[in-house]
This record gives sequence, structure tokens and C-alpha cells, in this order.
Amino acid sequence: MDMRILLQRTLRAIAGFSICVALAAQPAPPKYDPVSVARGQQAFVASCGFCHGSRAKGGEKGPDLLRSVVVLDDENGKGIGRVILKGRPEKGMPKFAMTEDQIVDIANFLHQSIYSAADRDSYQTLNIVTGDASAGKAYFNGAGNCGSCHSVTGDLKGIGAKYEPVTLQDRLLMPLDFGPSASTKAVVTVTVTTPSGEAVSGPLLWIDDFTVALRNSQGTYVSFARKSDVIPQVEVHNPFKPHSDMILHFSDAEIHNLTAYLVTLK
Repeated sequence: MDMRILLQRTLRAIAGFSICVALAAQPAPPKYDPVSVARGQQAFVASCGFCHGSRAKGGEKGPDLLRSVVVLDDENGKGIGRVILKGRPEKGMPKFAMTEDQIVDIANFLHQSIYSAADRDSYQTLNIVTGDASAGKAYFNGAGNCGSCHSVTGDLKGIGAKYEPVTLQDRLLMPLDFGPSASTKAVVTVTVTTPSGEAVSGPLLWIDDFTVALRNSQGTYVSFARKSDVIPQVEVHNPFKPHSDMILHFSDAEIHNLTAYLVTLK
């Protein structure tokens, strides 16, 4: 056989072997149970979305978790779980009482989000403007009672041009500083009055049946043990309560219709 032909065949074989080795060396893309991811997304939005955004890409208070070292280094929820269960009071993050399965679901949601964002060839933001704008307008002015707080010629004027549809829908479900109080960066606040009559007010950091925590006027983290419903007296001031109440009974159709209507406000 001609030596040149033999050399060419040898080089092709070496090149082909190298490609196969390189492909074999690449780790298989992570796969997360879509049912677990869906559960994790729901739990995340309910408990964490207010600070970190409904897509975990950061909010007014919380950082972007898709770039968090804790999340990136996490394995099956172990690293994330320590933060969820213990909280970070010094940074204003309360602790959450969650089961191991709930933590794993949230971890799967975060890891799947990271993988999807990195895999740009397959990552897509689908068109979410699928609702009926006229039905959304009727809901806004009727059953939704949105006009009691908002005005399409006031705080919502031009909102459809200000935000992309996906961001607009996120703001609808997780309003943060969105709405008539946006100029003052409205937050949920609380006033705690002790039996001695001392009243302490500030941004609410955590509240449950046993504890209420806030940041006082000096910026210090303060917590109080709740001995009953009235000791100490606790008064929560939540400018976003109408939104949080709506989430409990919002239908998918109402969300998409309302989003479609808000998109038209340009």
C-alpha cells in the first residue's frame, strides 16, 4: 500500500478516535425530574420569589441565585438546605421550615434554571402574550378590582412600553416596588408594641406564630418572641396584600388575559 495513503488513513483514525474520546469525556447534561422542577418553582415563588424574583434572577432585596456560589456548588439540596433552614438574619433573610423533599425540589428548579440559561442553543423565552386583552381589560375594571389602586392614565401609563411581557407578568405576580408606591420603594413594614408600651417599627423580615423580626430605624436586626396573638401586639402594613391575595385565586386565564391587556398600555 502506498505510504501516503496509509499515513492519511492513520491520521483520520487518530482524529476520529480523539473526537470520540473528547465526546465521551464530556459529562452528560444534567437531567432533573420535570415534576420536581415544577413543584420547586411553585415553592420558590411562594416563599422566595418576593426577594429573589420569580425566576430566581434577583429582586429588589435578594441577589441573583443563578450566579450564587452556594447554588452552583450545591449537591441535591444539601448546601441550599442549610441556608433555607438557618436563614441569614444578618442579611435580612429569615429561616424557613421546609421538608427535605421541598428543598430538593427547589434545588432542582434552581439547577435546571442554571442549565437552561447556559444551554443557549435550546433556551427560549416563549411568547407569553397568549391571553385576550379585552377580557383582561374587563377583569382589570371589574372582578379584579385593579382600578381601586391603579390607574391606566397614572401609575400604569406606558407600562407596556416600559417592560418586556415576561417582566411585566413577573411584576404582576411579584410586584416588589411596583405600583402607586413605587416612587417611595414601598416595602412590607411592621409595628411591634410590647406589653410595656414600647413600639418598634421597620421593614418586616420574618413573621410566624412564634417570632416576628424587623430592621429598626437604626438598621439593626430585632426579633420578638410571640407569646400569643396579642403579646406583643403586631400590626403588619403590607402595600402588596391585594396582589398576594389575588395569587390565591388567580386562574391561568386571568393572569394571561391581564398580562395581554397591560402589554397594550403604551
